[in-house]
Amino acid sequence: MAVVSSVIVPYTSYLRVYEPLAAFPESERGHWARYARRTDLPTAQDELRRSLADLVPTPPVAVPVHESAEAFVAELDGVVCVCPWRTRLRGWQALEALEEQYPAPVLDVVLPPVVRRQAAADYERWQERNPDARPWIRTTVWHVPVRWFTLFDDEEREYAKGGSTGEAGGAVRLPPVLRYRTPMVQARRRLARSLKTLREHFEEGPLTEGLVEVGRWLEEFHPRSLVELDYGGLVHALPEAQLAEDRSAADVTAAVAALRAGDEAAADAAYERLAVRWRAVRERQTAN
Repeated sequence: MAVVSSVIVPYTSYLRVYEPLAAFPESERGHWARYARRTDLPTAQDELRRSLADLVPTPPVAVPVHESAEAFVAELDGVVCVCPWRTRLRGWQALEALEEQYPAPVLDVVLPPVVRRQAAADYERWQERNPDARPWIRTTVWHVPVRWFTLFDDEEREYAKGGSTGEAGGAVRLPPVLRYRTPMVQARRRLARSLKTLREHFEEGPLTEGLVEVGRWLEEFHPRSLVELDYGGLVHALPEAQLAEDRSAADVTAAVAALRAGDEAAADAAYERLAVRWRAVRERQTAN
């Protein structure tokens, strides 16, 4: 069992793909088979802490020097599936996203230009050797993108209240968990149906483009994979009562179904519930 730390690193949500061992090259398969038998598997919080620790040195390490050999492990119908962290690849991609989201003076304080230039040059060389590489994990902060919810059904929702572990006086608070898991075939089918419905009622826009992009990403993986949406660190930003009542996937399903049936009023109502819920979450980002 992974060690539970009292230090919390918020506020990131995740979309992960767990692939069966058979999907990996033989050179990797043995490693992941042995890895999956470990009893001390790390958590998402462990991964974040390790990444943030690289920003402490001077100059900071924008991207790990070596690729991670860690992964998340799950089972689907009795088959062991793994989701490699690929922290180095995701670090490069996150760095590109940061440069699009923040002005240079802000980035210069956190990551000096020389560090960013070196990371970009390293990534370019690495891509030449690995043109087909893709991450198994997608992340976003302070919200869950609407397009992610289209992959899941409300019945696949898993919610567990927070609690404590350990002896009295040394107990550690365990955070609540909110996640969805579904087989890849279901995720692809739901996304395709949602995209078809949206295109029948709206012109191409950010939502349809986002669905297309997620669909292309999912097509890169084994058809017997497991897809997971994990609220991750967002559970630390929301009251447990609000988490317990959060049925975002159900609202997305209701909105799409209403559109398909021609009931625009019901579709608007479902989408408004979703928008209000996540607007309140994102407002917390500017309040801190």
